[in-house]
Amino acid sequence: MTRPCPGPRAVTSPPSWRAPPGAADCHCHVFGPYGRYPLSPGRSYTPPEASVAAYLDMLDAIGLCRTVMVQPSVYGTDNAATLDAVEQIGRHRARAVVVVDDGADAAELAAMAARGARGVRFNAVSGNGAPLAQLERLAERIAPLGWHVQLYTHPDALPGLEPALRRLPVPLVLDHMGGVKAAAGGVQHPGFRALLRLLEGGRAWVKLSGYRSSAGPPYADVAPMARALLSAAPDRCVWGTDWPHPSLHDPAEVPDDGELLDALGAWAPDGAVRRAVLVHNPARLYGFPY
Repeated sequence: MTRPCPGPRAVTSPPSWRAPPGAADCHCHVFGPYGRYPLSPGRSYTPPEASVAAYLDMLDAIGLCRTVMVQPSVYGTDNAATLDAVEQIGRHRARAVVVVDDGADAAELAAMAARGARGVRFNAVSGNGAPLAQLERLAERIAPLGWHVQLYTHPDALPGLEPALRRLPVPLVLDHMGGVKAAAGGVQHPGFRALLRLLEGGRAWVKLSGYRSSAGPPYADVAPMARALLSAAPDRCVWGTDWPHPSLHDPAEVPDDGELLDALGAWAPDGAVRRAVLVHNPARLYGFPY
């Protein structure tokens, strides 16, 4: 039996600062309705339904307008819910990162690209997708589309993966600050040092969705990590809520997305850096209009 997890907060606090026009939430998910989009039997957790409408209410509350729907592990390689969410929101303001295996052919990938897909995700933490053994083959296959590979892995694995990740013929996006916990070494963790080296190589990007790395709000413990990432690659950092915050254990752990945006404001007090992270960098990575 899979572990249930709580849903998102019913009310989102307004952040203390206003995001610039065109700002994007670069990491979120939707779940359900399960009568139309049933969960995969191979999933590792069971979330409650989290609708597009509820997500857009949250996005309005924090003052963002664009979004990147990321295929969650609970749907395996069935990307219907994710791609339909992009259609519902509109391709002028939404993109997708999908999960496929190396059986996906060129026509299937092209059809997903036409529906707003811009990358392929490998999730070695929650599983239920393509194994990492397929990473290099799939990267070769998606390169002609101009897509990227998005990777969520255990931070202890990053140093060992680093040579293969450097060889990829496409950009690489690391989820959730590389998965490094502030309490487990933070900026000194070997996985974080590998992440910095990948960023310094010029092809890697990172998502500043750091609540999973933190002991909790106001997320000051991850500030040194966030600032190190912003210093290493200010033009290749993007930010995401990770709404509806799946695979947590306790409703008290579910973050307030307004507080998450406030944390970004503390990490990046300069307006130009905020615009880069929220507007210009997502536009380049996902093909949003400037």
